Amino acid sequence: MDVHLTHPAERAGADVVIYDGQCRFCIAQVSTLAKLDLGKRLAFLSLHDPLARTLCPNLAFADLMKQMYLVTRDGRQFGGADAVRYLSRHLVALWWLAPLIHLPRTTPFWNWLYRQIALRRYWFGRIDCPEGSCRLDR
Repeated sequence: MDVHLTHPAERAGADVVIYDGQCRFCIAQVSTLAKLDLGKRLAFLSLHDPLARTLCPNLAFADLMKQMYLVTRDGRQFGGADAVRYLSRHLVALWWLAPLIHLPRTTPFWNWLYRQIALRRYWFGRIDCPEGSCRLDR
């Protein structure tokens, strides 16, 4: 069953998850997040949507391609593993993950693991990528 990913225009005041909307793996992960968002606190936005650049004018397209970003309602930005950490504290369904991902001195490991997964995300397939828009630079 497909999950409706709520656009920021549909949920004013929500934290916004910016993800690669041309990546099948990424779409599956944010669909899971949408299911776990029992309090309806999140909205979802493909990095390929022009609104993404408006929400994150300080980030280049290449930055957005490297990792998922979460933009809070007060404008703070969290990328990659830091976004997962934020979500583990703010979504009740992910509280079980918080003690593990917040262990002292494990941040470098989680950042490394996130980067490894992000670099290989297209192994799971991708939706059409016009003009090389899916290029992943290391």
